[in-house]
Amino acid sequence: MPGTSLPPFPDDVRTHPLLIVDYELIRVGDKEEIDRLWEAATTLGFWYLKNHGADQEVNDMFDVGAETLALPLEERMKFEQGDNGQSFGYKKVGAQAIDGTGKFVDNIEFINVSKDDALAYPRVVHLTYPSTVNARMENTVAPFVRKSLDVTYVVLSIFNDKLGLPEGTLEGLNAMDEHSACEARCTRSPPVPDKAAMDRAMLAAHTDFGTMTILHNRLGGLQVMPPGQDRWSYVRPIPGHAICNIADALSIFSGGILQSNIHRVVPPPGAQAEYERWSLVFFTRPTSSKVLRALVESSPIIADAVKKQPDRNFESGSTAAEWLARRVRNQRINNRRGPDTWIASRGTEHTPTAA
Repeated sequence: MPGTSLPPFPDDVRTHPLLIVDYELIRVGDKEEIDRLWEAATTLGFWYLKNHGADQEVNDMFDVGAETLALPLEERMKFEQGDNGQSFGYKKVGAQAIDGTGKFVDNIEFINVSKDDALAYPRVVHLTYPSTVNARMENTVAPFVRKSLDVTYVVLSIFNDKLGLPEGTLEGLNAMDEHSACEARCTRSPPVPDKAAMDRAMLAAHTDFGTMTILHNRLGGLQVMPPGQDRWSYVRPIPGHAICNIADALSIFSGGILQSNIHRVVPPPGAQAEYERWSLVFFTRPTSSKVLRALVESSPIIADAVKKQPDRNFESGSTAAEWLARRVRNQRINNRRGPDTWIASRGTEHTPTAA
């Protein structure tokens, strides 16, 4: 597995503390733990999740990522995402802009596997994948997808109750058996020996596109910029803890009650910068045909929240598929036509020009 023997995260860098939520406790309805989750989701929108029970699935998926990204570049490029807004497949290093200037590009590569393809295998729903993915689709990728969705649905059920929505509303918007852009991603970024590049984003500042994100990483590099602040802070990785965050769709559905916060990836700090950075993510995203708008008709709580924010627009006019395709397409460096292209890639960021 990538990154099994790594230096510790340093103590001399700026970090932002996250609340730690125990999955086993929220799963059985522990009120104190549920209140802790709600506090995290409605303030920063990020939290640690422990006792998620996915350690084996995570380790196996890191192996799939390592095997896939070790394939010759020529082979990987057969599955490259392209520039039309497609998210599934391989993304090569340097394919995305990292700010509005277009001066720099990302230095991260990853493989994205669709939830729909993983669960339907060997039937192809969206895309075909490298042989290393296909060989482990049923015994590794699909179990990771199912486990990630199980965890997500427990969290969504809690949010559903807190928002006063009819039972099953949020899960229904993110149904496992309906086509969506949900995907598993394994990422690799190289060591960064150049000190001048340490503060430069490897993956651009952004909010996530969908419903909820679950990140598993061993090295630092994730940074957040909390609302009301103008400086970036690292999120310290904790062994055995996932890092979860709210994404755009869920923030919009909730009328802004749930927070989709801006974040980015930079080189790991201190001695960790000398190592490859691997991460594994599961992105839950709504059914592709669902329109992203506040659920004001379904919840007086959400309706009241929207009324209190007259300066914000909770009617995106976009389906989940259109929202994602716009953002992915306009981040691609080949599609850049100037600063307006970068602006067109933005989501719910409170500081859309941050880099």
